[in-house]
Amino acid sequence: MTVRVLFLGPLSDIAPAAEMNVDGPLDWAGLLNLVSPQCADQIRSERVKIACAGKVLLDKADLHAKGGDEVAVLPPVSGG
Repeated sequence: MTVRVLFLGPLSDIAPAAEMNVDGPLDWAGLLNLVSPQCADQIRSERVKIACAGKVLLDKADLHAKGGDEVAVLPPVSGG
C-alpha cells in the first residue's frame, strides 16, 4: 500500500509535487530522500511540523507511516 505525502503552503513550491504517493512504510530518512536538498533543509527546520495519520509528531524522527497513512508536511504558522 502507499503513503500519501502532502506538502502544504509554501513547501509545496519547493517540493517535487504538492502531493505524492509513495510505497509504504515511510520513515523520516525516507521522507528526506524524496525531496531536493533545499526542500530537506526546510523540512528539518524546527518550525516545520510533520503530521502522520492525523496526529502532529512531537519529534519528526519518530515518523513511521504505514501503507494507507497520510503524512502532511506543515509549514510554519503565521498570523495575527
